[in-house]
Order: sequence, then C-alpha cells, then structure tokens
Amino acid sequence: MKIVAMSIFVEDQERAQQFYTEKLGFELKHNIDMGGPMWLTVKESNSTNPVEIVLEPNDNPIAKDYQTRLFNEGIPATMFATDNLDEEVKDLRAKGVGFTKEPQTMGEIKLAIFDDTCGNLIQLVEQ
Repeated sequence: MKIVAMSIFVEDQERAQQFYTEKLGFELKHNIDMGGPMWLTVKESNSTNPVEIVLEPNDNPIAKDYQTRLFNEGIPATMFATDNLDEEVKDLRAKGVGFTKEPQTMGEIKLAIFDDTCGNLIQLVEQ
C-alpha cells in the first residue's frame, strides 16, 4: 500500500492553485472540471515523489468546521519539509507569505508556521 494523495480543504480553489504553485513552487498536476468544483491537485516540482495534494473545496459544512477550528486553534492542517528552514522562510517572505509562528528550534527540528491564505496554517519543518 502507498500514499497516492492527501487533501487540504481550501476556501477558494483558484486562489489555492495560485498560492500553492506561484508562492510555494508546487507543480500543477490536475485541474479538471467536475461540473462544479475542480479536481485540483499539485505535486512537488522536479520530484519523483508521486503523492499529490488535493486542493479540495470546503463547501461541506463538516469540512468548513474542521478547517475553521484547526485554524482558530493555531493547529496546522499539514506539514511540509525543507532542507534549510531559514532560507525557505526568507524566500517565502519575499513572495509575500505571512508567518504566524517564527522559526524556532524544538528538540531536533526547526519549525515555522505560515498562513496559506485559503483557510489553513501550514507547518514547515527542517529535520
């Protein structure tokens, strides 16, 4: 068994596509009209990792509640890794990404948290 995709609920798929591709540097994999919401996925650029992130609309009340509660409690929806947290944070800030938790060391990892502008907090870690 292997991971094929994971979902992140978003408030606006178009804004999410722009943020995840232009700001974070992910590559658009699918943007398929499903007769309403799009089947919208991104993946790591220049990578053999086949896992896709589904940028899924939060139009279901349960999804919206889950997303809102995580955000309001300061809990990241997911975590991305980087080899150099300080450089990544600097690059993301230059692209206008806002951070809710400044880089800090916790045990063996360094972490920071940013707002994806689509209703989610994302944790960025260097291990």
